[in-house]
Amino acid sequence: MLHRSGRLEAVFKRLLTRQHEDLSDAEVYGFNISALLAGLCGKLGARRDPYSEFLKIGSRFGRQTRSAMAKRREQDWKNTIFFGYDTGFLEAAAWAKDQGAATVVCQMDPSQVEIEMVREEERLWPGWAKAPLRVPEEYLAWRKAEWALADVVMVNSKWTLDALVKLGVPSEKIAIVPLAYESEEIDLASPPRAEGPLRVLYLGQVNLRKGIQYLLEAVRKLDKKHFHFDIAGPIAIADEHVVTAPSNVTFHGAVTRDRVREFYREADVFVLPTISDGFALTQLEAMAHGLPVITTPNCGEVVRDGIDGFIVPARDSTALAKALESLDDDPERLEAMREAARQNISRFGLDALDQNLRAIEQRLRPSPKVDLI
Repeated sequence: MLHRSGRLEAVFKRLLTRQHEDLSDAEVYGFNISALLAGLCGKLGARRDPYSEFLKIGSRFGRQTRSAMAKRREQDWKNTIFFGYDTGFLEAAAWAKDQGAATVVCQMDPSQVEIEMVREEERLWPGWAKAPLRVPEEYLAWRKAEWALADVVMVNSKWTLDALVKLGVPSEKIAIVPLAYESEEIDLASPPRAEGPLRVLYLGQVNLRKGIQYLLEAVRKLDKKHFHFDIAGPIAIADEHVVTAPSNVTFHGAVTRDRVREFYREADVFVLPTISDGFALTQLEAMAHGLPVITTPNCGEVVRDGIDGFIVPARDSTALAKALESLDDDPERLEAMREAARQNISRFGLDALDQNLRAIEQRLRPSPKVDLI
């Protein structure tokens, strides 16, 4: 059935794009077989809430990583920095720290602060979410244990830093490292805007956290003849809100990476009305394709307001509609923002990421001889 539906091919296509050519000679430990088997068992077994499943997967990955590290007999642990992502960090990092390593956990989202904001959206927009957000206390406690264990908690935005401080993490323990984006495949020449309505792209999970409810509210305040909205991504809102959306809105559902490029090429503007995001890499992808970005302050600090896009208040559909209207009314400003967006992307290259990571390295291990794993 997977093969007939094309899902099996899609899985292998995604796996093939995970390995970067620059890592061809790197020492890589893979747990793909056990992950695939666990995933299959999960599909066949009883349904669990997603966050319990995340915790189960993270714990399994941490144990496997710990076992792999224990085989590194020649490792100089006192001159080693262990880096891991939240939920899969705790068990491996505890072992590494016992051996003398310094530890860094990357917390990818604002955690409980974001969760509470989504729950508030569910109260404000009853019946919109396909399923209510349920996060077990064990999951939140696990993350707090990771923050306590780590020598440095790395985040990708000030938005996440502020959230973690509210949750009790000392600000001096947190380091902001924005995400990076580089691609040599994109044609740097901005094509002229096509005739017809302004094409607005929303790309990502179609859910309350990403602010789809406010985008649809903004759409109803605009002239249909002047705008078309492409909504691409897994749909997590109730069907009734999809089928009753204005006629100039097209829901595409989940899309593959090759189709994502097509959406970027065909769009004029990218919109991210997020309630909360740890960073939102789509901002960088969109700008690399020459798209101005309209977003909120509740994500990574990418947009320079009025230069390569607009920053509007979260939960403000009127401000969102006005920002879109201003670009439709002023084609010259739109073109200037497109060029500025392409220039802005250079601030988020691999060189900047390298400098930020080396700053953390110097903070933890001033000695020039340091192993990173």
